[in-house]
This record gives sequence, C-alpha cells and structure tokens, in this order.
Amino acid sequence: MMEAYMKISDCVKRGFVVFVLVLWPFVYSDGRDTLRVVFWNLENFFDYFDGGGGESDSGFSSLGERKWTRRRFYAKCDAVAKGLLWIADRYGGMPDAVGLAEIENAFVLRKLLESTPLRKFGYRIVHSDSPDRRGIDVALLYRKSSFELQSAAFIVPEYMGEKMATRHILHARVKSAGGRVFDMAVNHHPSKFGGEAASRGRREAAMHALGALCDSLISAGGSDGVIAMGDFNDTPDGEQFGIIEGLLCNKSSGLHAAGEGTIRYEGKWDLIDMFMVSPWLDEYSVMEICRIPFLMVRDRKHPGEKPLRTYSGPRYIGGVSDHCPIVLEIR
Repeated sequence: MMEAYMKISDCVKRGFVVFVLVLWPFVYSDGRDTLRVVFWNLENFFDYFDGGGGESDSGFSSLGERKWTRRRFYAKCDAVAKGLLWIADRYGGMPDAVGLAEIENAFVLRKLLESTPLRKFGYRIVHSDSPDRRGIDVALLYRKSSFELQSAAFIVPEYMGEKMATRHILHARVKSAGGRVFDMAVNHHPSKFGGEAASRGRREAAMHALGALCDSLISAGGSDGVIAMGDFNDTPDGEQFGIIEGLLCNKSSGLHAAGEGTIRYEGKWDLIDMFMVSPWLDEYSVMEICRIPFLMVRDRKHPGEKPLRTYSGPRYIGGVSDHCPIVLEIR
C-alpha cells in the first residue's frame, strides 16, 4: 500500500492527477494494475497414444504416419513453455490466463504443466472433451494466485437445429484477488474447409452461440466484463462479426487494417486469432501479436518470416504451430 501511495504521490507532483484518477479504480488485483491474457492455437497438440479416436488420433501416435513419439511430444511441451516464458519476459510477468486451441485432451494439458517450468507458476486447468470430429478441444489455464474459478460451462453451437460436431465455446467466470469478476470465453470456430460459402453458415452459428452467451451474461450482471478470445477462422471484416456488434469490441480490427496477422499463407498474413471485450474494457485494453523469435522461420517461397510449425507436411521440423500467439493487456 505504501508503494502504491508513493507512486500516486510521484504522479501528482508531475501533474498526472487526471491519469491516476481514471486508472486507479480499475486496479484488478492487490498491487497490480495490468491483467495479461494470452491466446494460442497450438496446432494438432495430440498425445502420443492411439486411443481409437479417429484418423487424427492414430496419425499423431508413435506408430502413426507422423511418428509422433513421446520424445517429440515432450519437446513440444518444452517449446510451448519457453514461448510463454518469452512472453512473460517481454510483457513483465507470466500471463494470468492462457486460452488454448487444438488440444487433444486433459493429458496433454497436465503434461504441459507438470513436465516444464510452467509447474512453478500455479496454473490450473479448465477443459472438457468436445464432440469435434478431429478430436481437438479448447482449454483455459489460469493462475491460482491471480484468479479463483467461480464457474465453468461448455457450449456446443447448433446449426439447422442440431448440435455441431465442433469445438465447445468454453465459458469460465473468474474472480481476481482484488475482487474483479471477468467472464472469459475461449473459441475455435468452424474452419472454411469445403469452401468459404459452404462453411459460412457453421461459423455464423458459432458466432450466434457466442452472442447469446454474451447477451445473457450482460443481462444477468455480476461481472466486470467479458473477454472473448479464440481462433475464429475468419478475419475481422467477416460478415458474421456483425452478429455481436454492440456486445463486444474487436481488438484486432486496427491490426487487421494495418496488414498484420497471426497465420501466413502464400506470403500473406491473415488475422484470424483475436480478442473481443466488453465496450467499457475497450479503452483500457491493448491486443498485440507475438512474434516469438525462436518460433519463427524464414519463408523460403516469399519474403519475410512465418511461424515455425511442428510439421511441414509429413516432415517433422520441431516447431509449435502455424499460428502466432496473441496477448491482451487490460491496464
């Protein structure tokens, strides 16, 4: 408290009274005024067993076509952990929460936390197996020192009256040590497999499900804001984003307009991983795309770099993902 008082006093002496009066009420935790959230699509992060879960499960196993061995699995765990530690060094602290996509199961999450330096930071897991055909899920990691989990729910979007065989929308309500309550929603919406026009309806259905969740949370109250994150498999100018207009503010719009992206195809960056927040959080939050140096590689076909994947086609190259992680800071 004395340290915080001294900081305020210094600001007053320098004439920053208005700045302090605006930001002070939004301190979310004792002694800290920044909330850090990361989202990262980890691209086919399977365990190394063939559990009979389908083509992807068998392919990503020790005897499968990818030769996804125990050693390679733990090497990816290490690379993901090093990536998060690099983010911590870049932003001044470990993420308070990490949303993840393309995780096969709870085993992968447990080993990621138990077998790497992440075990030192007290992360807890929110996860449930989804009905996705590829056998991949979303998950949320949160630091026990930052948050208390109050509730969790897993929503399956519906299309044409039926539940879709896709990833859940994970909704977690968390309470910070300073008493702030946030609703976090982790998404991985249907892809454009089969063509953009043919698949649009499924992405719209997923966005309707997210919109209904946000509308119900706003109506019920009891929260200091919604933070929706994920791989939406479309850029911010996609028509389906109009479904949540007025409910959430898209933090990626400016980055997209500037030509930035999280995934690179044929030399062009596309921004499909994003954060969206409640309107009142918009002014106090910033989204950035992380280019982790040791997880980038020169693009041999086009100028510049691209994310270092675990596989290039069938060839193992030892990276993490074709997606760059994104960071949201609420200050």
